[in-house]
Amino acid sequence: MSDQPQRPAATSDARILVRAFRIVATLEAVTWLGLLIGMYFKWIAKSTEVGVRIFGSLHGAVFVTFVVLSIAMYVRLGWRPRTLLLALVSSLPPFATIAFEVWAARTGRFVPGADRCSDFPSRYPTSVR
Repeated sequence: MSDQPQRPAATSDARILVRAFRIVATLEAVTWLGLLIGMYFKWIAKSTEVGVRIFGSLHGAVFVTFVVLSIAMYVRLGWRPRTLLLALVSSLPPFATIAFEVWAARTGRFVPGADRCSDFPSRYPTSVR
């Protein structure tokens, strides 16, 4: 066996979930940008609608994934309903998912149970990364 201490599976699962959430939050913003550029070419430049077709589909899939991951974070990390609502609302305006992800990381929302206990960050200051 190895000499390294074994991590509990629950912590490992939370880390994977947080990493997936962060990646999808970024992808949601990137696909928003692609969709906005595609809409420019379709409606302003009136040249092509390929960008809307491609990025519309991609953004739709990433949007649904972000919503599902937000609900999973709510359940797995013990987010308050208000935090879940903020995550869901952040998926609507362009690039707001990145702002939410930064806010959630800075306020300790990526630590399991931290959003439920008011003194949790002072007791356990390390976040899940």
